[in-house]
Amino acid sequence: MTIQPPALQQGDTVAIIATARKITREELQPAIDLLEQWGLNAVIGRTIGLDNHQFAGTDEERRLDLQQALDDYAVKAIWCARGGYGTVRIIDALDFSIFKKNPKWIIGFSDVTALHSHVHNLGYQSLHSIMPITVEGNTNEALNSFKKSLFCEPLNYNIVTSKHNRIGQTSGELIGGNLSMLYSILGSESAVQTDGKILFIEDLDEYLYHIDRMMMNLKRNNCFKNLKGLIVGGMTKMHDNTIPFGKNAIEIIVDNTKEYDFPICFDFPAGHLKDNRSLIMGKTAHLNVSQEFVTLDFN
Repeated sequence: MTIQPPALQQGDTVAIIATARKITREELQPAIDLLEQWGLNAVIGRTIGLDNHQFAGTDEERRLDLQQALDDYAVKAIWCARGGYGTVRIIDALDFSIFKKNPKWIIGFSDVTALHSHVHNLGYQSLHSIMPITVEGNTNEALNSFKKSLFCEPLNYNIVTSKHNRIGQTSGELIGGNLSMLYSILGSESAVQTDGKILFIEDLDEYLYHIDRMMMNLKRNNCFKNLKGLIVGGMTKMHDNTIPFGKNAIEIIVDNTKEYDFPICFDFPAGHLKDNRSLIMGKTAHLNVSQEFVTLDFN
């Protein structure tokens, strides 16, 4: 059983920090306004506005900002400002000893997958959810699911079915995130542990052959051997070579999982999409994939 951080209450503080790509204070304003509408207070990390090539400051500056937020008892949630790349560069230097005494929600997607997997291995839940940089472009459904997650209100989804789905019902802790990140952390302390779990994957801006290579690597690492279910979110803006790979991203995933019998849901509204619904990573979920509909229930 994983530990669920406390639900947020009116007046609680959310730290917005940049663990990866740089971002300006102005770009955060819609997210700050949103938190204030919900009765929450935003505290802006020292990394906001820093500029070190692609990154929001040096590795040490980003590590220190995240460490301070992890250690601050007044901070009830840590909202990563944006993705890109960089979180994996600092994760091994973090100290989670105070976090374990005072767990809080860690929020984000894409590059933040490394953090989700790491804290799940420590035994804690986190939120795969929208980030400050995406607030203005997200759907109302995505925003509402984020609010429900923060305040620990009942969270469940009923979505349309896909012709590629594999029918079945299952339960298990939900894990995963960005496929490229999951691929990159295999073999490390942060590596995704899939036995008896439901795996969620999504990705953006990848070549189709690389989707196949990543799926093959997960397969060869036995990530699918004892998996309870698979949820596939957005496979957005995929690329192909001059000589076509021969399958699209969905067909590649179908091909790499054809020997297993766990339920599979495709086209789930999460990932690099405007309709990026929140997922509670590490929490037991109930997945029902039928001919008519798909339900995902965290209650």
